[in-house]
Amino acid sequence: MSRTALLVDYGGVLTESLHDAFATFAAQIGLPADLPLRLLSTDEAARAAFVAHECGRASDEEFEAAYADALGRHGADVDAHGLIARVLGGLGLDHEMLDLVARVRASGVPVALVTNSLGRDAYRGVDLNAIADTVVISGVEGVRKPSRAIYQLACERLGVAPTDCVMVDDLRANLDGAARLGIVGVLHRDAASTAAELAVHFDNPGLVRPDAQSAG
Repeated sequence: MSRTALLVDYGGVLTESLHDAFATFAAQIGLPADLPLRLLSTDEAARAAFVAHECGRASDEEFEAAYADALGRHGADVDAHGLIARVLGGLGLDHEMLDLVARVRASGVPVALVTNSLGRDAYRGVDLNAIADTVVISGVEGVRKPSRAIYQLACERLGVAPTDCVMVDDLRANLDGAARLGIVGVLHRDAASTAAELAVHFDNPGLVRPDAQSAG
């Protein structure tokens, strides 16, 4: 069934890899590459602060303090001040993905940016309203992915039914949450494969660049 609207994540989809950013940070503080990111789900205090931050109930400083404590319990003495910015480091935009989203919109498909918060400066210098028709940020709305409520809100703002939508995210859990509303998911790994999947879901082969088609 051809879909008619797109929901798209920000960090790790419209940007370079968050996993790589956390791994680079891990190397800087002398921890195993996967540990800093893993602590956000396995360390009880860090996870609670992370969830509260994503839902807008905890400030940057409150999350940073809890996260610094968790890192310290695992052998890394880090300053909490400005910790989010140091973790994200030089995380840049993925211009191939931004171009793909622009092509989707130009084809007449409405786009909602649906993202969990990570710091007040995560979108500094980026005009989100130029990327999407509506912007849904968890810390502003008070609900985070993978809750069905945040996807429902995005659909309502676009004026579409969930079953008309495709969601692009780099985390399977977030796609599973969207799927509970009938939203089809695309697990993002790179711009070329995501473009190929969206071309099928929107019945629009033009979304795939010629070089991506030949590479496949």
